[in-house]
Amino acid sequence: MTGFSALVLAGSRGGVDPVAAYGAASHKALIRLGGETLLARVVGALRTAGATRIAVISSHPEVRAEIARLGAEALDEASGPSLSVKAGAEALGTPLVVTTADHALLQPEWVTRFLADTPADADVTVLVAARPTVEAAAPGTKRTWLKLADGDWSGCNLFYLANDRALGVIDLWRRVEAERKRPWKMAQILGPRMLLRYITRRLSLKDAAARLGRLAGVNAAIVESPYGLASVDVDKPADLDLVRQIVGD
Repeated sequence: MTGFSALVLAGSRGGVDPVAAYGAASHKALIRLGGETLLARVVGALRTAGATRIAVISSHPEVRAEIARLGAEALDEASGPSLSVKAGAEALGTPLVVTTADHALLQPEWVTRFLADTPADADVTVLVAARPTVEAAAPGTKRTWLKLADGDWSGCNLFYLANDRALGVIDLWRRVEAERKRPWKMAQILGPRMLLRYITRRLSLKDAAARLGRLAGVNAAIVESPYGLASVDVDKPADLDLVRQIVGD
């Protein structure tokens, strides 16, 4: 696919970001890697993959200056990632690729392969990588694993909203996000049966996507990436050390 729009999340959580401080930058998106900011690397990869319109969510003044330098569009942050994505989708329209500014190793072929492997009837797709694939590419990396009946999986910070129906997933995401500190409320939203199947590792990746899709009123699909490094983002100082080692910086 060519000529798609892309949204990059570069919001701030408030307070001092330990990763930005570790990287000697005022914002994580402005950490330099291989002579470029993380944001520049992400925007460049999206452009090479075929994105013709790219917007970045950030209200940080120095990030906004970098957005302008890169020739991308700047959008204000909303109250939380889910509402920021919704605002971005409303501004850019669909279809829309969504990723994050800390996806430091993002490569154009990861994006094009993800779009090529997205089922034609899917409203929304999410990219994941299997644990053996990730650990073969980045031995010793510490990721957050989704442990399911068919293996351990890591998200790859790449999402595809094929049409306006996909915004139903954002609404579900917002509801879960709002109740993240109240597990019993999350159980009410997702359903205790689904949570029980997850806890007992009887829930497969395909079943999880189908269930969440039904809750959101969309056709949701999971795409497995053959690229283990696609799951590596910069969430903590150790991740920054890893990506610097990988790029030889």
